[in-house]
Parts: sequence; C-alpha cells; structure tokens
Amino acid sequence: MNEHHEWMRRAIEVARAGMESGKGGPFGAVIVRNGELVAEGCNQVTSTNDPTAHAEVTAIRVACQKVRDFKLDDCIIYTSCEPCPMCLGAIYWAGIKKIYYACTKEDAADAHFNDAFIYRELDTPKSERQLPLECCLREEALKVFEAWQRKQDKIAY
Repeated sequence: MNEHHEWMRRAIEVARAGMESGKGGPFGAVIVRNGELVAEGCNQVTSTNDPTAHAEVTAIRVACQKVRDFKLDDCIIYTSCEPCPMCLGAIYWAGIKKIYYACTKEDAADAHFNDAFIYRELDTPKSERQLPLECCLREEALKVFEAWQRKQDKIAY
C-alpha cells in the first residue's frame, strides 16, 4: 500500500471527524517525519472563534510544540485540501519540505470556501486593494529592525 495514500487517508479522516464534531470546516492535516506521525489538526475556526485556526496551521502549532522547535524542515504535510494563502505561508515559514493535498482550491471554491479573492488581492497594487493599506510611523518602526540587526543573542528564523 502507498504510504502517502495512508497518510492522506488519515488527513481526510481528521477532516471528517473535525467537521462532524462541530469543530469547524471540512479540512484536516497530518504532519509526518521519517514515516512517523508528528501532529494532526482539523479546522477549528468556528469552535475557537479564531480565523487562523485552519487545519494546517493547527497541525503546525501542535507539531512545533511537540518537537520544541519552530522549524519542521524534515517534515511532510498531508492536507485534505490544497492550502489557502495563509496556510501556504505558514507551511513555508515552518520549513516543511513537501506538501501532499487531496482536494484542489477549485474543489474548495465549489464547496463555498473560495480564497481566489486573496490571490487576486496579492497581485493587485496596494492602492487598489479592497482592504486599504496605509503606511504609518515607518521611521519609528525601522529603529526596532535596526536594533534587531545589532542584537547579539537573537535567534534567526
């Protein structure tokens, strides 16, 4: 039996269980390292009132706590649906080495989980986006970045 199929089946089951228990939408994710389960997570947006509690982010949070590191460089994530922009960003930041997904973003859109507008917004000039962006106190904030660059005991990431 294909190992990737087995892990994906687990992610799909996590999605179903989370949805049926009322935790959130029909999304699940499993993080694996060297063939061993590290963490799993389901969508918990509605049950936690946290719009960032997507399955992938939830699994990443659990995995990082478990391995006591903010990097998951040698891990693979299996997710029941192609990651949204936020989750994709989190996966990149965590350093996960590969993504396997089941449903596509088009499948998600058909189920009324459409994140295409976010992709469009990212390609739109800031001045034309639906959510206004305005730079404020940049010079003051730059001083904190400058202090970071001088900080001797920082942990780079």
